[in-house]
Amino acid sequence: MTARSCPDWPHLMEIAPELQFKHYTVAEAKLPAEALVELADFPLEAVAICADLEKNVFYATHTDPKVAEALRATHWFDLREWSTSGPGTEPGR
Repeated sequence: MTARSCPDWPHLMEIAPELQFKHYTVAEAKLPAEALVELADFPLEAVAICADLEKNVFYATHTDPKVAEALRATHWFDLREWSTSGPGTEPGR
C-alpha cells in the first residue's frame, strides 16, 4: 500500500478486488480530452480523483463531484456502474 492508496481500500477490495484505487490530481490522471474540456476552470493540480487509472474506473465517493460528472460522459466507469452493469460483472474478471 502506498501513501496514495485510498483509505477506503478494505471496502473497495470487497467490491472489486482486481482494482487498485489511488488518489491523483487531475493532471496526473491524464483524463480524456472531453472531460478536460468540462474541467477548463478546475485546478489541474488539485487532488480530485480516486481511481484505478489502468481500468478507467473512478470511486465517486472520493472524487470531486465536478470531475465525476465530467468522467461520466466519457469511456470511464463509476465503480458502481463498473461493478453492477459494466466490465466488473463479466465472469472470470
